[in-house]
Amino acid sequence: MGQKTSFEWINMKGLDYFFFPKKVAVIGASEKANKIGNVIMKNMIKAGFKGKLIPVNPKTKKILGKKCVKTVKEINNLDLAVIAVPAKIVPKIIRECGQAKTKAVIIVSAGFNEVGNMTVTKELFKAMQEFPDMRVLGPNCLGILHVKKGIDTLFLPYERLGRTPHGRISFASQSGAVGSTLIDWASMKSYGINKFISFGNALDVNVTELLEYLNKDKETKVICLYIEGLEEGRKLLKTGKKVSKNTPIVVLKGGVTEAGKTAAVSHTGSIAGEARVVKAAFKQSHMVEAKSFEQLFNFARVLSNEPLTKGKKVQIITDGGGYAVLAADALIENGLELALMEKKNLNSLKKIVPVFAELKNVIDLTGDATTEMYKKATELALKDKNIDMILLIVLFPPPLLDKNIVYEIIKLHKKQIKPIIVVSASGNYTESQKKIMEKQFVPTFTFPKDAAESLKALYDYSLFRGKVKR
Repeated sequence: MGQKTSFEWINMKGLDYFFFPKKVAVIGASEKANKIGNVIMKNMIKAGFKGKLIPVNPKTKKILGKKCVKTVKEINNLDLAVIAVPAKIVPKIIRECGQAKTKAVIIVSAGFNEVGNMTVTKELFKAMQEFPDMRVLGPNCLGILHVKKGIDTLFLPYERLGRTPHGRISFASQSGAVGSTLIDWASMKSYGINKFISFGNALDVNVTELLEYLNKDKETKVICLYIEGLEEGRKLLKTGKKVSKNTPIVVLKGGVTEAGKTAAVSHTGSIAGEARVVKAAFKQSHMVEAKSFEQLFNFARVLSNEPLTKGKKVQIITDGGGYAVLAADALIENGLELALMEKKNLNSLKKIVPVFAELKNVIDLTGDATTEMYKKATELALKDKNIDMILLIVLFPPPLLDKNIVYEIIKLHKKQIKPIIVVSASGNYTESQKKIMEKQFVPTFTFPKDAAESLKALYDYSLFRGKVKR
């Protein structure tokens, strides 16, 4: 959706060392299975990290087969240190990292300004200022998940939290709990993630820097953002407006009610902002606002996997009339329009569909639909000048629909001529077919309402980018 660097290494103010380190130290690594430092070590190994992984623990010789060092100062040319020790000794560790010329640090430890502990927070900030070239993520964060490079500093065990396949969506979250929940949910649905960043209290690396960094990342097609605070609101919105010209940003904002604002202050020490003001600001910055977890990923999947649309006319192709009625209602309610296929294409379609099939604003192939009918109808829709987007409703139980239907949809989707999304609802078999499509970047939905809202988000963003023909 825009020109990005052709190199993996972006090197924007040292942020690359969080995502592409060759040497990583875990400070606070432990032999005990339930300790955070042990979990991080295990996760880095399970993620397939190819670089050198060094546990730092003065009381142990080896952890998980890796030789320990007593202090980070024993390590030369360290790219990334992950600190998992009590808050009160973090400033001391930061100074040791700085003295060792460590390039980047992730502080997963909590117990700072988010709980009102300003004494330790000020001491930490003072230590960080002594080494301005060393970048720090956190504190009070999960850190980084970069699937492709085997970076996983999340202190949540694999058996309790799923990991996603590599994808096109990058996600930055102020809350570790929200971020980890979304990763687990995305894993269950086979939605891919490129880079995940939990930035916590953001004493150094902040959300605006992350937006700029991800905008230059050639593998990030959409940026998802969860935030609670707006301490640098003007800067965030200015950056968001600039980034949105190249990369869509989908944002979920916490702390929009009075109760939510209070919770945000106690959670990350953040100033939340008034709901109507925030909404207007996001709109002016062309950041796509989501109201829920589902919307966040629904919008992101469509924006990352579909070409921009030239208009708002949607062709519904279905094998279930009732679902098509719900889809038509949802599209109209979201300000979109039902397409009417050109007469010549309708005549071509009539030759292969049942005589009782409805071929009007909605192409209802009926329960007698076959894979070939879906393929032909979609091919005609792709070349039809009256159609801007295609909504396929595929109900899998009818017996004439063979297993090749998902592979034909994948092939047609890969052409990237027009947006194609799929709605399908049923049981385990249907879910298995949807996962096949998701892994090949075809957005699938259970309910027409979610699909319609996502197409509206795509239309609005396409309008902003100047792609819509008025």
